[in-house]
Amino acid sequence: MFMKGTQQEPMCGFSRNVKLILDFHNVKFKDYNVLEDAELREGIKVYSEWPTIPQVYVKSEFVGGCDILVEMHKEGEISDFFDSKGIPNKYGKKD
Repeated sequence: MFMKGTQQEPMCGFSRNVKLILDFHNVKFKDYNVLEDAELREGIKVYSEWPTIPQVYVKSEFVGGCDILVEMHKEGEISDFFDSKGIPNKYGKKD
């Protein structure tokens, strides 16, 4: 996840919300603190064609930002999504 801050110390509410959702589902993720690198912060927005941070990628595929992850979580779609990508998660299907 490209975020403001780190997993240990999110620096904005949106990054914190996404981190909490991923933690709730026990999804492990790597964080990239865009506050430490202005070029990265602007470059990731251009790359994804998405204007805001945080940005979540799964297996190099852009998933979305806070609003998308919150919606997937609320609708109960996020575990199925992680399952479809082969990402272990707390509420996913157990084989």
